[in-house]
Amino acid sequence: MDYAERLTVPLRWWAQGTMFVASLWLAVLAATPEAEAIAWTVTAVAIAVLVALLVGYGSPRVVVSDGTLRAGRAHVPLRHVGEVTALDADAVRRLAGVEADARAYLLLRPYLKRGVRVEITDPADPTPYWLVSCRRPHDLVSALEATRARKSAG
Repeated sequence: MDYAERLTVPLRWWAQGTMFVASLWLAVLAATPEAEAIAWTVTAVAIAVLVALLVGYGSPRVVVSDGTLRAGRAHVPLRHVGEVTALDADAVRRLAGVEADARAYLLLRPYLKRGVRVEITDPADPTPYWLVSCRRPHDLVSALEATRARKSAG
């Protein structure tokens, strides 16, 4: 494996979610003081929903291994990858907004401002490029280039 990253949600999302659940518990407890079990039941359900949402949203992985780039559920062999560009926050915002191509594959997370643009050269694939959020875009670009260089040399 040349590069691997899980796009987990930041700690502040967990803290904010926990504070929301605590507020919910307090509101339900104040509304039903004679039935404390209701507040605990609602809180348990809210915690389960919070964990499921945050773990699910933060589960996509970006991986370069075995001659393949994987981003979330999508994957492409590196022989169909063209130019790869590391992007700063402004470039990602432009490519996801005013300069976006509706056919592009997007794996974006609002808490990750930087990313990479991966050109897709497969003539059978209508997707012109992938726009993928990541924490270390320069490392991802280096891993893709190094893996392609090894594949072409070997």
